[in-house]
Amino acid sequence: MNNAKGSLLGIIGLGVAGISGYLAAGPLSPPAGPVASTYKTLAEVEPRIAISATNTPGDADSLFKITQRGSYYLTGNITGVANKHGIEIAASGVTLDLNGFDLVGIAGMGAFDGINVASSTISGISIHNGTIRNWGATGIDMAVTMTRSSISRVTASGNLLGGIRGGYTSMITECAAHGNTGVGITATSGSVFRDCTAYLNTSDGIVAGSGSTLTNCASYQNGVLGFWALDGSTMINCTAFDNTDSGILIGGGVTISDCAARSNGARGIISAEGCTITRCTVTTNASDGIYAFDDSIIIGNTCKSNGATTANGAGIRVNGNDNRIEGNHCAGNDIGYSIDLPSNIIIRNTEAGNTNGWVIVANNQYGPIIDRRASTTSMVNGFSAPTSALGSTDPNANFSY
Repeated sequence: MNNAKGSLLGIIGLGVAGISGYLAAGPLSPPAGPVASTYKTLAEVEPRIAISATNTPGDADSLFKITQRGSYYLTGNITGVANKHGIEIAASGVTLDLNGFDLVGIAGMGAFDGINVASSTISGISIHNGTIRNWGATGIDMAVTMTRSSISRVTASGNLLGGIRGGYTSMITECAAHGNTGVGITATSGSVFRDCTAYLNTSDGIVAGSGSTLTNCASYQNGVLGFWALDGSTMINCTAFDNTDSGILIGGGVTISDCAARSNGARGIISAEGCTITRCTVTTNASDGIYAFDDSIIIGNTCKSNGATTANGAGIRVNGNDNRIEGNHCAGNDIGYSIDLPSNIIIRNTEAGNTNGWVIVANNQYGPIIDRRASTTSMVNGFSAPTSALGSTDPNANFSY
Protein backbone atom coordinates (compact mmCIF):
# COMPACT_ATOMS: atom_id res chain seq x y z
CA MET A 1 0.00 0.00 0.00
CA ASN A 2 2.76 2.44 0.92
CA ASN A 3 4.68 1.55 -2.23
CA ALA A 4 1.60 2.21 -4.39
CA LYS A 5 0.98 5.50 -2.66
CA GLY A 6 4.58 6.54 -3.11
CA SER A 7 4.49 5.62 -6.78
CA LEU A 8 1.33 7.73 -7.35
CA LEU A 9 2.84 10.74 -5.60
CA GLY A 10 5.91 10.35 -7.72
CA ILE A 11 3.91 10.39 -10.94
CA ILE A 12 1.97 13.50 -9.83
CA GLY A 13 5.22 15.19 -8.91
CA LEU A 14 6.70 14.46 -12.30
CA GLY A 15 3.53 15.81 -13.99
CA VAL A 16 3.62 19.05 -12.01
CA ALA A 17 7.27 19.48 -12.73
CA GLY A 18 6.63 18.92 -16.44
CA ILE A 19 3.82 21.49 -16.48
CA SER A 20 5.92 23.97 -14.55
CA GLY A 21 8.70 23.53 -17.02
CA TYR A 22 6.28 24.08 -19.95
CA LEU A 23 4.81 27.22 -18.37
CA ALA A 24 8.21 28.66 -17.73
CA ALA A 25 9.29 28.14 -21.34
CA GLY A 26 7.41 31.09 -22.95
CA PRO A 27 8.64 34.76 -23.08
CA LEU A 28 7.55 36.93 -20.18
CA SER A 29 8.18 40.31 -21.86
CA PRO A 30 5.88 41.90 -24.54
CA PRO A 31 7.28 42.31 -28.05
CA ALA A 32 9.20 45.44 -28.89
CA GLY A 33 7.40 48.42 -30.47
CA PRO A 34 4.02 50.07 -29.91
CA VAL A 35 0.96 47.95 -29.21
CA ALA A 36 -1.26 47.73 -32.35
CA SER A 37 -4.94 48.61 -32.08
CA THR A 38 -7.50 45.84 -32.69
CA TYR A 39 -10.63 47.99 -33.29
CA LYS A 40 -12.18 48.47 -36.76
CA THR A 41 -12.54 51.84 -38.41
CA LEU A 42 -15.95 53.25 -39.30
CA ALA A 43 -15.18 52.62 -42.97
CA GLU A 44 -14.56 48.95 -42.16
CA VAL A 45 -17.78 48.62 -40.16
CA GLU A 46 -19.91 50.55 -42.71
CA PRO A 47 -17.98 50.72 -46.01
CA ARG A 48 -20.45 53.22 -47.47
CA ILE A 49 -21.01 56.94 -47.34
CA ALA A 50 -24.01 58.48 -45.60
CA ILE A 51 -25.99 61.11 -47.51
CA SER A 52 -25.53 64.27 -45.46
CA ALA A 53 -24.77 67.96 -45.73
CA THR A 54 -21.15 67.14 -44.84
CA ASN A 55 -20.55 64.16 -47.15
CA THR A 56 -22.77 65.12 -50.09
CA PRO A 57 -23.47 68.86 -49.87
CA GLY A 58 -26.04 70.21 -52.31
CA ASP A 59 -25.82 73.15 -54.68
CA ALA A 60 -28.11 75.73 -56.23
CA ASP A 61 -30.56 73.13 -57.57
CA SER A 62 -30.16 70.14 -55.24
CA LEU A 63 -30.44 69.37 -51.53
CA PHE A 64 -27.73 66.71 -51.78
CA LYS A 65 -25.29 66.02 -54.63
CA ILE A 66 -23.15 62.94 -55.24
CA THR A 67 -20.01 63.87 -57.17
CA GLN A 68 -17.77 60.81 -56.59
CA ARG A 69 -18.26 57.16 -57.45
CA GLY A 70 -19.01 54.88 -54.53
CA SER A 71 -21.73 53.38 -52.36
CA TYR A 72 -24.11 55.76 -50.54
CA TYR A 73 -27.05 55.36 -48.19
CA LEU A 74 -29.76 57.36 -46.48
CA THR A 75 -29.89 57.68 -42.72
CA GLY A 76 -33.36 59.25 -42.61
CA ASN A 77 -36.23 60.69 -44.62
CA ILE A 78 -35.71 63.65 -46.97
CA THR A 79 -38.27 66.45 -47.37
CA GLY A 80 -38.00 68.60 -50.47
CA VAL A 81 -37.67 72.37 -50.70
CA ALA A 82 -38.65 74.72 -53.50
CA ASN A 83 -36.52 74.76 -56.67
CA LYS A 84 -34.26 71.83 -55.75
CA HIS A 85 -33.92 68.15 -56.58
CA GLY A 86 -33.79 65.89 -53.57
CA ILE A 87 -30.60 64.06 -54.60
CA GLU A 88 -28.59 64.79 -57.72
CA ILE A 89 -26.14 62.16 -58.99
CA ALA A 90 -23.28 63.67 -60.98
CA ALA A 91 -20.85 60.72 -61.15
CA SER A 92 -20.77 57.28 -62.73
CA GLY A 93 -20.48 54.10 -60.70
CA VAL A 94 -22.81 55.11 -57.88
CA THR A 95 -24.95 52.81 -55.74
CA LEU A 96 -27.61 54.54 -53.65
CA ASP A 97 -29.43 52.58 -50.94
CA LEU A 98 -32.52 54.48 -49.83
CA ASN A 99 -32.51 52.18 -46.82
CA GLY A 100 -36.30 52.05 -46.62
CA PHE A 101 -36.65 55.81 -46.17
CA ASP A 102 -39.00 58.28 -47.86
CA LEU A 103 -38.13 61.15 -50.18
CA VAL A 104 -41.15 63.46 -50.22
CA GLY A 105 -41.67 66.66 -52.17
CA ILE A 106 -43.74 69.67 -51.18
CA ALA A 107 -46.46 71.72 -52.84
CA GLY A 108 -45.23 74.48 -55.14
CA MET A 109 -41.67 73.22 -55.25
CA GLY A 110 -41.32 73.55 -59.05
CA ALA A 111 -40.34 70.96 -61.67
CA PHE A 112 -37.66 69.15 -59.66
CA ASP A 113 -37.06 65.42 -59.20
CA GLY A 114 -36.72 63.26 -56.14
CA ILE A 115 -33.55 61.76 -57.63
CA ASN A 116 -32.01 63.32 -60.72
CA VAL A 117 -29.26 62.18 -63.12
CA ALA A 118 -28.82 64.99 -65.64
CA SER A 119 -25.75 64.07 -67.69
CA SER A 120 -25.72 61.71 -70.68
CA THR A 121 -22.12 60.72 -69.88
CA ILE A 122 -23.09 59.08 -66.59
CA SER A 123 -23.48 55.29 -66.38
CA GLY A 124 -23.62 52.45 -63.91
CA ILE A 125 -26.11 53.90 -61.43
CA SER A 126 -27.98 51.65 -58.97
CA ILE A 127 -30.86 52.90 -56.81
CA HIS A 128 -32.90 50.67 -54.54
CA ASN A 129 -35.14 50.15 -51.53
CA GLY A 130 -37.23 53.23 -50.77
CA THR A 131 -40.21 55.48 -51.51
CA ILE A 132 -40.24 58.66 -53.60
CA ARG A 133 -43.42 60.73 -53.72
CA ASN A 134 -45.00 64.10 -54.45
CA TRP A 135 -42.08 65.68 -56.33
CA GLY A 136 -42.75 68.50 -58.78
CA ALA A 137 -41.26 66.56 -61.71
CA THR A 138 -40.30 62.84 -61.71
CA GLY A 139 -39.70 60.54 -58.78
CA ILE A 140 -36.49 59.15 -60.35
CA ASP A 141 -35.23 60.64 -63.62
CA MET A 142 -32.35 58.72 -65.21
CA ALA A 143 -33.64 58.99 -68.78
CA VAL A 144 -30.42 60.33 -70.29
CA THR A 145 -28.00 57.77 -68.81
CA MET A 146 -26.23 55.92 -71.59
CA THR A 147 -25.36 52.48 -70.24
CA ARG A 148 -26.89 49.99 -67.93
CA SER A 149 -28.23 51.19 -64.63
CA SER A 150 -30.66 49.58 -62.21
CA ILE A 151 -33.63 50.59 -60.10
CA SER A 152 -35.13 48.03 -57.75
CA ARG A 153 -37.69 47.86 -54.94
CA VAL A 154 -38.67 51.51 -55.32
CA THR A 155 -42.21 52.90 -55.04
CA ALA A 156 -42.88 56.19 -56.83
CA SER A 157 -46.21 57.93 -56.26
CA GLY A 158 -47.88 61.29 -56.69
CA ASN A 159 -45.09 62.82 -58.75
CA LEU A 160 -46.14 65.46 -61.27
CA LEU A 161 -44.24 64.40 -64.41
CA GLY A 162 -44.01 60.64 -63.94
CA GLY A 163 -42.88 57.96 -61.54
CA ILE A 164 -39.64 56.33 -62.74
CA ARG A 165 -37.63 57.09 -65.90
CA GLY A 166 -34.71 54.81 -66.65
CA GLY A 167 -32.06 55.30 -69.32
CA TYR A 168 -30.67 53.00 -72.00
CA THR A 169 -30.18 49.32 -71.05
CA SER A 170 -31.71 49.83 -67.63
CA MET A 171 -32.77 47.06 -65.27
CA ILE A 172 -36.01 47.96 -63.46
CA THR A 173 -37.20 45.29 -61.03
CA GLU A 174 -39.82 45.01 -58.30
CA CYS A 175 -40.82 48.66 -58.64
CA ALA A 176 -44.28 50.23 -58.29
CA ALA A 177 -45.62 53.49 -59.69
CA HIS A 178 -49.05 54.76 -58.72
CA GLY A 179 -50.93 58.02 -58.90
CA ASN A 180 -48.26 59.85 -60.88
CA THR A 181 -49.15 62.55 -63.40
CA GLY A 182 -47.65 61.17 -66.60
CA VAL A 183 -46.16 57.72 -67.29
CA GLY A 184 -45.75 55.38 -64.35
CA ILE A 185 -42.53 53.57 -65.34
CA THR A 186 -40.48 54.01 -68.51
CA ALA A 187 -36.99 53.25 -69.79
CA THR A 188 -35.29 53.62 -73.14
CA SER A 189 -33.89 50.98 -75.52
CA GLY A 190 -32.52 47.64 -74.42
CA SER A 191 -34.03 47.71 -70.94
CA VAL A 192 -35.45 44.97 -68.72
CA PHE A 193 -38.64 45.32 -66.66
CA ARG A 194 -39.43 42.55 -64.19
CA ASP A 195 -42.09 42.22 -61.48
CA CYS A 196 -43.21 45.85 -61.77
CA THR A 197 -46.67 47.39 -61.28
CA ALA A 198 -48.25 50.61 -62.52
CA TYR A 199 -51.57 51.85 -61.12
CA LEU A 200 -53.70 54.96 -61.59
CA ASN A 201 -51.08 56.98 -63.46
CA THR A 202 -52.65 59.67 -65.66
CA SER A 203 -50.80 58.57 -68.82
CA ASP A 204 -49.46 55.11 -69.79
CA GLY A 205 -48.64 52.59 -67.11
CA ILE A 206 -45.36 51.11 -68.41
CA VAL A 207 -43.47 52.20 -71.56
CA ALA A 208 -40.50 50.13 -72.79
CA GLY A 209 -38.03 51.35 -75.41
CA SER A 210 -37.04 49.32 -78.46
CA GLY A 211 -35.43 45.94 -77.80
CA SER A 212 -36.65 45.70 -74.22
CA THR A 213 -37.98 42.75 -72.24
CA LEU A 214 -40.98 42.84 -69.89
CA THR A 215 -41.73 39.91 -67.59
CA ASN A 216 -44.36 39.45 -64.86
CA CYS A 217 -45.52 43.07 -64.89
CA ALA A 218 -49.03 44.46 -64.26
CA SER A 219 -50.65 47.70 -65.37
CA TYR A 220 -54.02 48.67 -63.88
CA GLN A 221 -56.41 51.61 -64.29
CA ASN A 222 -53.96 53.95 -65.96
CA GLY A 223 -55.23 56.98 -67.89
CA VAL A 224 -54.09 55.91 -71.38
CA LEU A 225 -52.35 52.60 -72.28
CA GLY A 226 -51.53 49.83 -69.89
CA PHE A 227 -48.29 48.91 -71.73
CA TRP A 228 -46.45 50.30 -74.72
CA ALA A 229 -43.57 48.11 -75.90
CA LEU A 230 -41.62 49.52 -78.83
CA ASP A 231 -40.04 47.67 -81.78
CA GLY A 232 -38.19 44.43 -81.19
CA SER A 233 -39.30 43.96 -77.59
CA THR A 234 -40.53 40.86 -75.79
CA MET A 235 -43.45 40.63 -73.33
CA ILE A 236 -44.06 37.55 -71.22
CA ASN A 237 -46.67 36.96 -68.53
CA CYS A 238 -47.85 40.56 -68.21
CA THR A 239 -51.36 41.80 -67.37
CA ALA A 240 -53.19 44.95 -68.49
CA PHE A 241 -56.49 45.51 -66.71
CA ASP A 242 -59.08 48.31 -66.82
CA ASN A 243 -56.91 50.96 -68.45
CA THR A 244 -58.72 53.91 -70.04
CA ASP A 245 -57.39 53.28 -73.56
CA SER A 246 -56.03 49.98 -74.92
CA GLY A 247 -54.36 47.42 -72.70
CA ILE A 248 -51.20 46.63 -74.68
CA LEU A 249 -49.68 48.42 -77.69
CA ILE A 250 -46.68 46.74 -79.32
CA GLY A 251 -44.38 47.96 -82.09
CA GLY A 252 -42.97 46.04 -85.03
CA GLY A 253 -41.25 42.70 -84.54
CA VAL A 254 -42.44 42.24 -80.97
CA THR A 255 -43.05 38.83 -79.38
CA ILE A 256 -45.84 38.70 -76.80
CA SER A 257 -46.84 35.51 -75.04
CA ASP A 258 -48.91 34.36 -72.06
CA CYS A 259 -50.22 37.86 -71.39
CA ALA A 260 -53.70 39.02 -70.38
CA ALA A 261 -55.62 42.13 -71.41
CA ARG A 262 -59.00 42.58 -69.74
CA SER A 263 -61.67 45.28 -69.45
CA ASN A 264 -59.66 48.01 -71.14
CA GLY A 265 -61.45 51.02 -72.60
CA ALA A 266 -60.47 50.40 -76.24
CA ARG A 267 -58.65 47.32 -77.63
CA GLY A 268 -56.97 44.55 -75.67
CA ILE A 269 -53.79 44.14 -77.76
CA ILE A 270 -52.74 46.26 -80.76
CA SER A 271 -49.75 45.07 -82.76
CA ALA A 272 -47.71 46.60 -85.57
CA GLU A 273 -46.17 44.53 -88.37
CA GLY A 274 -44.17 41.32 -88.02
CA CYS A 275 -45.26 40.37 -84.50
CA THR A 276 -45.81 37.04 -82.79
CA ILE A 277 -48.82 36.88 -80.45
CA THR A 278 -49.28 33.54 -78.70
CA ARG A 279 -51.25 32.10 -75.77
CA CYS A 280 -52.68 35.43 -74.67
CA THR A 281 -56.07 35.84 -73.00
CA VAL A 282 -58.00 38.93 -74.11
CA THR A 283 -61.41 39.50 -72.55
CA THR A 284 -64.17 42.12 -72.10
CA ASN A 285 -62.34 44.95 -73.82
CA ALA A 286 -64.55 47.70 -75.23
CA SER A 287 -63.39 47.25 -78.84
CA ASP A 288 -61.40 44.46 -80.55
CA GLY A 289 -59.60 41.86 -78.48
CA ILE A 290 -56.53 41.56 -80.74
CA TYR A 291 -55.93 44.05 -83.58
CA ALA A 292 -53.07 43.28 -85.97
CA PHE A 293 -51.55 44.79 -89.11
CA ASP A 294 -49.14 42.96 -91.48
CA ASP A 295 -46.90 39.88 -91.44
CA SER A 296 -47.76 38.58 -87.98
CA ILE A 297 -48.45 35.20 -86.39
CA ILE A 298 -51.49 35.02 -84.10
CA ILE A 299 -51.63 31.55 -82.58
CA GLY A 300 -53.37 29.90 -79.63
CA ASN A 301 -55.05 32.96 -78.11
CA THR A 302 -58.37 33.17 -76.26
CA CYS A 303 -60.58 36.18 -77.02
CA LYS A 304 -63.86 36.46 -75.13
CA SER A 305 -66.63 39.06 -74.85
CA ASN A 306 -64.80 41.87 -76.63
CA GLY A 307 -66.60 44.64 -78.49
CA ALA A 308 -69.57 44.89 -76.17
CA THR A 309 -69.54 48.72 -76.20
CA THR A 310 -68.15 49.30 -79.72
CA ALA A 311 -70.08 48.34 -82.84
CA ASN A 312 -68.48 45.46 -84.77
CA GLY A 313 -65.77 44.84 -82.21
CA ALA A 314 -64.02 41.52 -82.96
CA GLY A 315 -62.26 38.91 -80.92
CA ILE A 316 -59.46 39.04 -83.53
CA ARG A 317 -59.33 41.73 -86.20
CA VAL A 318 -56.68 41.77 -88.94
CA ASN A 319 -56.24 44.99 -90.89
CA GLY A 320 -53.26 43.93 -92.96
CA ASN A 321 -51.79 41.27 -95.23
CA ASP A 322 -49.71 38.11 -94.91
CA ASN A 323 -50.79 37.18 -91.40
CA ARG A 324 -51.25 33.66 -90.08
CA ILE A 325 -54.23 33.20 -87.76
CA GLU A 326 -54.18 29.70 -86.33
CA GLY A 327 -55.59 27.74 -83.43
CA ASN A 328 -57.33 30.63 -81.68
CA HIS A 329 -60.65 30.59 -79.85
CA CYS A 330 -63.09 33.52 -79.94
CA ALA A 331 -66.28 33.37 -77.90
CA GLY A 332 -69.01 35.84 -77.03
CA ASN A 333 -67.62 38.74 -79.06
CA ASP A 334 -69.58 40.99 -81.39
CA ILE A 335 -67.61 39.37 -84.25
CA GLY A 336 -65.42 36.33 -83.78
CA TYR A 337 -62.89 36.91 -86.58
CA SER A 338 -62.81 39.99 -88.81
CA ILE A 339 -60.24 39.71 -91.60
CA ASP A 340 -60.49 43.08 -93.32
CA LEU A 341 -57.77 42.80 -96.02
CA PRO A 342 -56.69 39.96 -98.38
CA SER A 343 -53.68 37.63 -98.43
CA ASN A 344 -53.97 36.10 -94.97
CA ILE A 345 -54.34 32.47 -93.92
CA ILE A 346 -56.93 31.38 -91.36
CA ILE A 347 -56.75 27.76 -90.16
CA ARG A 348 -57.75 25.57 -87.22
CA ASN A 349 -59.63 28.30 -85.33
CA THR A 350 -62.85 27.96 -83.34
CA GLU A 351 -65.65 30.35 -82.46
CA ALA A 352 -68.72 30.08 -80.26
CA GLY A 353 -71.45 32.43 -79.10
CA ASN A 354 -70.38 35.43 -81.18
CA THR A 355 -73.02 37.67 -82.76
CA ASN A 356 -71.29 36.98 -86.10
CA GLY A 357 -68.67 34.25 -86.30
CA TRP A 358 -66.65 35.15 -89.40
CA VAL A 359 -66.22 38.25 -91.55
CA ILE A 360 -63.52 37.50 -94.14
CA VAL A 361 -63.02 39.62 -97.26
CA ALA A 362 -62.24 38.00 -100.60
CA ASN A 363 -58.82 36.65 -101.56
CA ASN A 364 -57.85 35.24 -98.20
CA GLN A 365 -56.89 31.59 -97.74
CA TYR A 366 -58.69 29.56 -95.10
CA GLY A 367 -59.53 26.02 -94.16
CA PRO A 368 -63.17 25.00 -94.41
CA ILE A 369 -65.45 26.74 -91.92
CA ILE A 370 -67.71 24.10 -90.40
CA ASP A 371 -70.93 25.20 -88.73
CA ARG A 372 -71.70 22.76 -85.90
CA ARG A 373 -73.93 25.07 -83.89
CA ALA A 374 -77.11 23.13 -84.57
CA SER A 375 -75.60 19.67 -84.69
CA THR A 376 -76.66 16.94 -82.30
CA THR A 377 -74.34 14.25 -81.04
CA SER A 378 -74.75 11.03 -79.17
CA MET A 379 -73.82 10.78 -75.54
CA VAL A 380 -70.46 9.25 -74.77
CA ASN A 381 -70.12 7.09 -71.67
CA GLY A 382 -67.10 4.89 -71.85
CA PHE A 383 -63.79 4.82 -73.62
CA SER A 384 -64.47 5.48 -77.31
CA ALA A 385 -66.64 7.28 -79.86
CA PRO A 386 -66.02 5.69 -83.25
CA THR A 387 -67.74 8.40 -85.28
CA SER A 388 -66.36 11.96 -85.38
CA ALA A 389 -68.76 14.73 -84.33
CA LEU A 390 -66.77 17.44 -86.11
CA GLY A 391 -68.26 17.07 -89.58
CA SER A 392 -64.86 17.37 -91.25
CA THR A 393 -61.61 15.47 -91.49
CA ASP A 394 -59.66 18.44 -92.85
CA PRO A 395 -56.82 19.15 -90.41
CA ASN A 396 -57.05 22.88 -91.21
CA ALA A 397 -60.79 23.22 -90.68
CA ASN A 398 -62.22 26.11 -88.66
CA PHE A 399 -65.30 25.49 -86.53
CA SER A 400 -68.36 27.34 -85.31
CA TYR A 401 -70.19 25.53 -82.54
